Order: sequence, then C-alpha cells, then structure tokens
Amino acid sequence: MSEQKVFFHVDLDAFFASVEQRDNPQYRGKPLIIGPVAPRCVVSTCSYEARVFGVHSAMPTLVAKRLCPDGIFIPGDMHKYSRVSKQVMGILREYAPEMHQVSIDEASLDMTGTRRLFGPARQLAMTIKERVKNEIGITMSIGIAASPFIAKMASDYNKPDGLCLVSPGKEQVFIDAIGLGKIWGLGKSGLAALQARGIKTPADVRKMSAEALQRQFGNSFGTFLYSACRGQDPGIMFQKAKSHSISTETTFFEDITDEQTLCQVLLGMSSEIIARSFDEGMMARTVGLKLRWGADFRTITVQETPDDPILNTDQIFKIAKKLLLSKWKSGQGIRLIGLGLYQMYEGDRPMQDSLFSQDDHKKRDLDRVIHKLGSKGMNLVKASELGLKDSWASFDEGSVTDKK
Repeated sequence: MSEQKVFFHVDLDAFFASVEQRDNPQYRGKPLIIGPVAPRCVVSTCSYEARVFGVHSAMPTLVAKRLCPDGIFIPGDMHKYSRVSKQVMGILREYAPEMHQVSIDEASLDMTGTRRLFGPARQLAMTIKERVKNEIGITMSIGIAASPFIAKMASDYNKPDGLCLVSPGKEQVFIDAIGLGKIWGLGKSGLAALQARGIKTPADVRKMSAEALQRQFGNSFGTFLYSACRGQDPGIMFQKAKSHSISTETTFFEDITDEQTLCQVLLGMSSEIIARSFDEGMMARTVGLKLRWGADFRTITVQETPDDPILNTDQIFKIAKKLLLSKWKSGQGIRLIGLGLYQMYEGDRPMQDSLFSQDDHKKRDLDRVIHKLGSKGMNLVKASELGLKDSWASFDEGSVTDKK
C-alpha cells in the first residue's frame, strides 16, 4: 500500500514589504507599497496595512496612490529579496525531500515519508515557521494537504502567519468552506461567468456533470471546475522541469488586459530570475513564458532558445516580451503569467560565446554590480531604459477551527 501523499505550500507573507519592515522600524504597522509612483509602474507587493485600502500586486502605482494617499511608496531591492529568499529556501530544503520553488516567495514541498524523521505534519510546519521567524525575522503561511493544489489554497486561508491542514478526505469540506471566490485560479472573470448562470457555490457546481460544465464553459474551464469543486487536484499548479530551472509566476487579482502592465510585470520577473541565477551560480540557454487566459482558463507555454547566450535582464525581458506578443492579442485577459530560465548549467560564462554579444556582456556586468550593491533603483532605471499572527486552522475533523 502506497504511503499517503503530504504536500506543504509555503508562502512568505507580503514578502518584499515584510523584509523592508523588518529592516526599517519606521515602516512597521504602516501601509507600505513596493513600487515607485510613476506612469507605467506597478505595485510589486504591499503590506497588509495597505491591502485594507484595496491595494494589490500588479496594480498601477498611480491607482494605488489614489486608493491609499498616505501610503509609503518605495522602490524594491531585488538583491536583498533574492538573498533573503535564498536563506528561507535553504531552511526548507533541510526538511523537504523534493521541493519546487514556485517564485521568489513561494514553494511547494513534497513531504511524503518524512513523519518518522520530523514528526506529524502540523508539528513540522510549526517548527519550520518558528525557525524562519527566529533566524530570518519574517513570517510565512503554510498549507498542508494531500495535493499541491489544496495545499496552495490552504496556505492562503489564515494569512498572515497562518497554518492550515486539510486532511485526506476533507478536501471538499475545505472547498465548501472557502467558497468559489477563493478557489485558486478561478479569478474574477471566471466567478462572474458562474454567477451569471446562477452558480454561487461549489455545491452548485457539483450538481452539474463534467459534460455539462464543458459544454457551458469550454473543455479546459469546465474540467477545472468539475475537479476543483470536488477537492480534486486539477493539475494546474506546475509541471516539473526535465532539468534544473529557475522560474516565477503570479496569478493576478483580476485579469490583466493592458500591455504596459504585462510588460512591467515581465520586467520585474526578468530581474528576479537573473538575480536568482547569480545567487545559484547558474546560466541558462532557454527562456520560457507561461500564460493562462482568464476567459477559458486555457494555459499555454512557449519557449525560445536564442543563438546568443542569455546574459542579462534586458535579454530575458526582450525575449519574454516577444513571446508574449506572439501569443497574446490586445485586450485579451490574462489570469496568470510565468517566466522561467531553462536548460541551465553551472558557471558564469556561456558555453558558446558570440562575437556579437560584447554589449550584452557589459550589461551582465552591470546587472551583477547592481545586484551586489543591492541598488533600490534597479527596476525603475531599467524600466526607463526600456521605455516602459500566531494562528492555525484545521480541516481534519470536518469543520473549521481557528486559533488566533
């Protein structure tokens, strides 16, 4: 008999903002927003104090300023965030036999078979949370479940500093407790499509067959609804890379239809993954883009392996933008976007150099200098150049219990 699967989904709470509040006492308890107030700039993340005003990631910072006029807006420091992320991921790898880093502030851990080593899942999660809080000075939320999909939503259930366990067999209870609006990946447009047909709860979805859902909402979205509302993993979280990779992705609060916003997000992602490649001492041959449409939930991936070596943020961003424009039509809503480096190898020099890449080498050197210095103006400068609570929750007994 195979052993019961156990997954942890770890999400660092308001990561960039939390690091800044840790390092700058004057920001603590205040609405802190990472992102400069300027045209075509977007919010990277914000503190929980800012979220009560309706501010969220990928929102134009000019809009965030209107919603939260007393907010503190600062540019990000990707070097520092990358360094802190590496420290956290190092702690997680001490416990996880297998780990997939979803982004700079999220990871999915396959903890199957670790009970004899580390004890029960909830006990281990509390140990990890305490270590990160004591050694690094920030909080995280952890979801525990038998699938990565349910664990992902459980990590969001009791934020910040939360812990939520969904025991096997209680997945549908959990889905009913959080409701349609909290199902990861559904989004505002998907929710609106359901409500327009009088479907308001997961139980309403379960009254419909898979075939009926596919007829009304299309194959991809219909299949997703059928599985998700039964607490089954629809398999949309991530795909394992065949070789080492560095990737990041974000699911938008609402579908994004604006090219400038998408490009600004891609620019930030390009900066993030080049910084992580520096920290890991790796180089890549391929750039990959992942898109999920808001309308029909269809997900596509596209890659490019350029002739010249991939050396710097600018190259990654330009390839990513080209891939985006090759698949996306103006006005088309995007629910999720991801960017990754693939076919990676150790080292700091390309396997096969190019006679025509001296300028790219200089840009890489500049990226590295900025990275080491931790310049807080990194994204803003490049955008200009390119024109652009102690808590836990449990679903192990068929009901929700919270401890604050």
